[in-house]
Order: sequence, then C-alpha cells, then structure tokens
Amino acid sequence: MTDKNFSIEFFPPKTPEGVEKLRAVRAKLAVIDPKYYSVTFGAGGSTQKGTLETVLEIKGEGRDAAPHLSCIGSSRESLRAILNEYKASGIRRVVALRGDLPSGYGGFGEVRYANELVEFIRAETGDWFHIEVAAYPEMHPQAKSPQDDLQSFVRKVRAGADAAITQYFYNADAYFQFVEAAARAGVDVPVTAGIMPITNYSQLMRFSDMCGAEIPRWIRLKLASFGDDTESIRAFGLDVVTALCERLLAGGAPGLHFYTLNQANATLEICRRLGIGRA
Repeated sequence: MTDKNFSIEFFPPKTPEGVEKLRAVRAKLAVIDPKYYSVTFGAGGSTQKGTLETVLEIKGEGRDAAPHLSCIGSSRESLRAILNEYKASGIRRVVALRGDLPSGYGGFGEVRYANELVEFIRAETGDWFHIEVAAYPEMHPQAKSPQDDLQSFVRKVRAGADAAITQYFYNADAYFQFVEAAARAGVDVPVTAGIMPITNYSQLMRFSDMCGAEIPRWIRLKLASFGDDTESIRAFGLDVVTALCERLLAGGAPGLHFYTLNQANATLEICRRLGIGRA
C-alpha cells in the first residue's frame, strides 16, 4: 500500500500522566509509519498550549505533525501569532477548521468560517503550510442541505486547501458519493477517509450524536445486543471497521486517518489486518 497515506489523530493530554501515556501510545503506533500525526485544538483555543507542546514533541521525535487550528472565538491577531509560532518551529502542515463556539463566548470572532481561515493562512504565510480541511460525507449537522454542505467544502478548497480529512463514518457509499459529487463540482484534492475504531458503544453513540455521524441500524443493534460484554464489542468493532477500510482502499480512497482517542490497540489491530506498515 505504498501509494496510500495513513495518519493518526491525538488530542493534547491535560495531565503529566496523560503526557506519558501518549508517549507510550505513539511508540506503539510508530510501527504503522504514519505520514503524520495531527493534534486537536480546543474550542476558542482552550488547548492551544497543549497542542503546541504535543506537536513540538512529536516533531522532536522525527515525525511530521499537524496542529489543528480553529477560527471560532479567535481574533486575526491571535491566529497570526499561532501561525508565526508554528512556522518558527518548522511546522509545515495544519488542519484548518471552523470549530465550535465555546460556551461563554459572545460572538464568533473575526474569522467566521473555515474557508475564511484558509484564506487568512494563505495570505499570512503563502505556501508554507500544507492545509488540510474537513469534509462531511454524511453532511455537516449544521448544513442546510447536502448541496449547501458540498458548496461549503468547495469554498474551502478554492480558498487554498491542499487536501481534506472526512468526519468518521461507517457507510462507504456515503464517502464515494461525496468524492464523486466534489469531483463534479470541480474539486479533485485528495479526500482521506476518517476512521473511528469501535471499542465502546455508549461513547460511540455520544460522539456520533454530537457530530452527526450515522451509525447504521444493523451496527447499532448488534452493539446494543452485547450489553457490557466489552470483548464482544471490540471483536465486532474490529471486523466492521477493518471491512470498511478494505472497501475504502480498494475503491480508491487515498488513505485513512485514524481517530485514536489517544489509544493504540484497536488502530494497531486494524492496521495489522490491513497489512499496513509493520503492524
């Protein structure tokens, strides 16, 4: 699979114990030989320091790292300062997102949408950064319609995005139809499929309710039938997600982006089954 790219997503740890745990997780996941690790960014910059520290530590280990950058709740001045800090640190890749409005914020900030953030990054830094943006095969939960959502994606790409990562999904047809629709709209940047391993049913339901990702009925019912049998949930989840990845890669997806939740084992096992890296 030398023509495919695989990447890993973490969130910045908030405790010394979390930092140590993430180091151990990265050491395990190194066998996958990911193209890069991305590190999330809290609403309104709430994890900015942790994001920077984690990205710099990953870079110090000789790996490519991509900090997430959210525009909601941020001023142009604060965004400029963050970009300059990343550039000075030799970071060459960012994930540009609109983000969510933090509780307690009175307004959206000076940059309201992801396409405006991409435009701002390009205006400030030229071609320094490889910019990834988000794509939603099953439609962003706040979009008015699939067509409206597709146009939002097109605007982000035309603003200067190099590539995209999708929200996670379990319906491969949704991914392929989105990529085809984007191509018909004149957009041909690589769209990497976002993959969420299934290890915890209630957690998956909670995340999916928040982000609008659909869990197909047959998967939901099967997971619910296992109750508290975590081993059966894990085994079933590995089979389902591996089969999804196989179909995506066979169908032309340029790569996979694993939402690890700072855990290693499920992603490692999926990659081992797929024959990725030395996993």
